[in-house]
Amino acid sequence: MKTPSPTPKHAGARRLPQVVLLATGGTIAGYATDAGRTATYQAGALNIETLLTAVPGLTDVARVRSEQIAQIDSKDMTCALWLTLAERVNAVLAEPDVAGVVITHGTDTLEETAYFLHLTIKSDKPVVMTAAMRPATALSADGPLNLLNAVRVAAHPETAGRGVLVVVNHQIHCARDVVKASTYSVQAFQSPEVGVLGWVQDEWIELQRRALRRHTVQSEFDVAGRRALPMVEVLSSYANASTLPVEALVSAGVRALVVAGTGNGSLYGPLQQALAEAARQGVRVVRASRTGSGHVMRNGAAADDALGFVSADNLHPYKARVLAMLALAHDIPADRWQALFETY
Repeated sequence: MKTPSPTPKHAGARRLPQVVLLATGGTIAGYATDAGRTATYQAGALNIETLLTAVPGLTDVARVRSEQIAQIDSKDMTCALWLTLAERVNAVLAEPDVAGVVITHGTDTLEETAYFLHLTIKSDKPVVMTAAMRPATALSADGPLNLLNAVRVAAHPETAGRGVLVVVNHQIHCARDVVKASTYSVQAFQSPEVGVLGWVQDEWIELQRRALRRHTVQSEFDVAGRRALPMVEVLSSYANASTLPVEALVSAGVRALVVAGTGNGSLYGPLQQALAEAARQGVRVVRASRTGSGHVMRNGAAADDALGFVSADNLHPYKARVLAMLALAHDIPADRWQALFETY
C-alpha cells in the first residue's frame, strides 16, 4: 500500500489531524557545544518546544500539541516512567479529537519502551516512537527529519491498528521486532528476520505487512493504576559462566530470570543446573538467545519441559524481560507462560 500523507497538498481543504507529541529526552534532544560532536553531548538537554522550531514543516502535516513527560538519557529509563508514559498515552488517545501520538525517546532503550507500550496501550490509534543518533546541535542532525516523518506516520489513517511503530531513517518498524544494531550509524535500527513494516519518504508512506502477534487492544495486559513491576533480571551464558549471579538474584527475591544463551539458547552446564534449581524454587526461567536473530526452539538446546524453562521464541532477551514482568504483574500461571511467548 503506497499512499500520500493527508497534507493540504493532497487533501484539499481537509482539516489536519491532531497529533500529540510526548517528549522523554534522549539524543534527539541532545546538546553539544561543538556542532562536529556526535558522541560527547548531553542527552535530553533541549525541551520539546525547542525541537519543534527545527521542524517548520510539521504545521503542514498535523495540528501538533506537545507535552514534556521527561528529559532523560534513555539509558536511565525506569519501569516507573514506563507506567507513567503508558498511562499518559492511553489518556491522550481517549480524546476524540486526537488522531495519534508521537513519542520522542533516546535510542538506547527505545526497543524496550516500544515493546512495553505495544503490550499495554489500549487503542487502535497510531502510536509512533522516534529518536536520533546525532544530537540536535550536530551537523546533519537526523532528529528533525525523523520527527517530521514520525508525525506523518501518526497522522496517516492507514497506520491505525498496527500497534506501536518505530520510525527512524525513513523506515517503519514494528515495536516487537525492532532492535538497535549499531553504536553510531543513523541506520542504527533493524528488524532481524522479518524486516521493516514499510517506509516513509516526503509525503509518501508505504506499508508492506502487518504485525501478526497480539498487541494493544488485543493484549490482555493492563497497567492502569499500577505503580511498580515485578523484579525480572537478564543474565547471559558464555564460556565458563559463573553461577553466582543466579544464586545472588534468587536470594534477592527475583521473580523471573531471562538468560541470553549461546546459539539456540544453549546454556553452560553449571549455569543450566543453577537455573534449574531456581526454577524448582518457583523462579520463572526464560531461555532467549544472545545472537541477535532467529528463534529459540522449545526443547531444542535444553530440555525445557524437564527443567521447568520457557523458550522466548524469537524475542530479544530484553523484550522477553518486558513480557515476563507483565506476566508476573498479571499473575499468569506458569503453565501459560510458553503460550504467552508464542502469542506476543
